[in-house]
Amino acid sequence: MKSVIKIRKLAVMVFIFIVAISLVACSLSNPGDKISEEDNSPSPANQELQKITFVLDWTPNTNHTGIYVAQSKGFFKEQGLDVEIIQPSELTSDTLVASGTAQFGVSYQESVTFARAQDVPVVSVAAVIQHNTSGFASLKEKNILSPKDFEGKTYGGWGSPIEEATIKYLMDQAGADFSKVNILTTGDADFFQISESGQVDFAWIFEGWDGVAAKLRGIELNYIDLGKEAPVFDYYTPVIITSETMINNNEEVVKAFMKAAVKGYEFAIENPEEAAEIFIEAVPELDKELIIESQKFLAEHYQAEAPYWGMQKEEVWRNYSDWLFENGFIEKNIDVTKAYTNKYVEK
Repeated sequence: MKSVIKIRKLAVMVFIFIVAISLVACSLSNPGDKISEEDNSPSPANQELQKITFVLDWTPNTNHTGIYVAQSKGFFKEQGLDVEIIQPSELTSDTLVASGTAQFGVSYQESVTFARAQDVPVVSVAAVIQHNTSGFASLKEKNILSPKDFEGKTYGGWGSPIEEATIKYLMDQAGADFSKVNILTTGDADFFQISESGQVDFAWIFEGWDGVAAKLRGIELNYIDLGKEAPVFDYYTPVIITSETMINNNEEVVKAFMKAAVKGYEFAIENPEEAAEIFIEAVPELDKELIIESQKFLAEHYQAEAPYWGMQKEEVWRNYSDWLFENGFIEKNIDVTKAYTNKYVEK
């Protein structure tokens, strides 16, 4: 998804999280009032609903379907919640959640790691997709079948040092020479346009979005699955986040929200086409065929082999945190056990 482009602009992110540190002391607005145990049951029609803000990571896409399902099906209302879904502006979802401007949001494991390394207390409460479904794609005629084939090619990306480090790591593992790759910053340019024009040879995409779009357009791609190529890169992207303040002071709200979210994603897993229709109704400007096919793809990947949707593993958090630290992207390593929790999704 295009969300990859925005969140991982490392230099901007560092500044934003410094801003977040100054904001995080702010108290929450309406959600500061706790939901009682009684409120956690289905709400009577005359009960005033708790207003909650949920911030996306980018424009709406099928990573978010479970939230839209929960909203449309009344799962949030059953939990006594009135959820408003918003998009971020110049601030990231992590910043908005850390400051209390939003109570929940969509982020990424690497983004949460950056935040925790700067003492910004955001917490991942669910993995939206069990495995990293992003990777490096190229038109089939480019014959890029492995990181070894990156030599002599031009990569188009969003200009983050993490991209270069990731490519270098993969090439080093394959015995290839990273210095032979031309790195071009293309920002949020359309993958198909810059590939077919010859501007770039390969780029970083989400299989469930551009990969599905390529099939619908009849375009053959070679795809290098990042998580399968190197286990350290099989991290959680995206995740649902909240703040330590919410967990410590408003845990019943967290329980209620996540109960509805789990129900929404389980519905999307079991009923991908109906879930796609719900999402399309909420965001009608998007490509209907792409949404349906993307939803079918993700229905098999949201939970994958995990015993329940949303589960996160300590080793996945630790492996990528160690890699970020060893490569100098964070100045101190984090306590990964505080960066995530399965408490609100586990069966």
